[in-house]
Amino acid sequence: MRFYTESLGLSQNAFILLRDLIHERLGLFYDNSKQDLLSDKLSPLVVARGFDSFLDYYYLLKYDEDAAAEWRRVMDVLSVQETYFWREIDQVRALVEVIVPRYFAEHSTTPLRIWSTACATGEEPLTIAMMLNEAGWLARAPIEIYASDASPAAIAKAQAGIYRERSFRSLPQALRDRYFTVIRRPTNPEFESAQWQVVPWLHAAIRWDVINLVSESDMRRVAPVNVIFCRNVFIYFSDNAIRRSVHLFAQRLLPPGCLFVGASESLLRIASDFDLQDIGGAFVYVKRS
Repeated sequence: MRFYTESLGLSQNAFILLRDLIHERLGLFYDNSKQDLLSDKLSPLVVARGFDSFLDYYYLLKYDEDAAAEWRRVMDVLSVQETYFWREIDQVRALVEVIVPRYFAEHSTTPLRIWSTACATGEEPLTIAMMLNEAGWLARAPIEIYASDASPAAIAKAQAGIYRERSFRSLPQALRDRYFTVIRRPTNPEFESAQWQVVPWLHAAIRWDVINLVSESDMRRVAPVNVIFCRNVFIYFSDNAIRRSVHLFAQRLLPPGCLFVGASESLLRIASDFDLQDIGGAFVYVKRS
């Protein structure tokens, strides 16, 4: 397989066609310095289809009646699944300690809806659920948690709810022991990792779906929400793709809805529908009324 993928060769013309098509459909943008990276990621899919050129694969993605299924495979190989529990926890703490109490002070019976977009294998929404439960909110208030990713493979792993040690590198051990059960202990810890499964009742608090953040039809499947987490995603998007996604977020957010992005991301040049505020020590983009 490796020989065939190396022999394909991604020409500059084919690279530009594929890059622009991927940008249009998925929001991900590969500049000229990432031509080899895109080639490495897509080559196995090209070979699996029996093609001997990237140009054939481009025509499949753009025109073939089987393109929808193939796009799901493309998203699987292009998605970056680097995540872990308790990541950038200050933002989740601001949600639990400030936004949630403020909301239920005014809406005692109306559900608060939280959407973790681009959730990868599920560590972020589970972190949100754990912290809400630690504060007693899951038991005493109507809270709905939605989680999505554009990668079907990532959502399948999230739905399985099984994690290895790497996902727990920031999670306090007491919380790991409370919310996870060991299902496999390594016989050789030097070469193997334990496997942990999230407790069923916490996992059931989250509704999982496959959603492309630049697809308006996909985004409409999520009910209007009060809080959106979209963290460490826009670093892979162009400015135009970010504008498209943020505009769709604004349509799904009930004012004064809150949008959390990654610590290294900024929407100041892009998000005309939002104001940047400091809430509970975390920066939050708040939808204008």
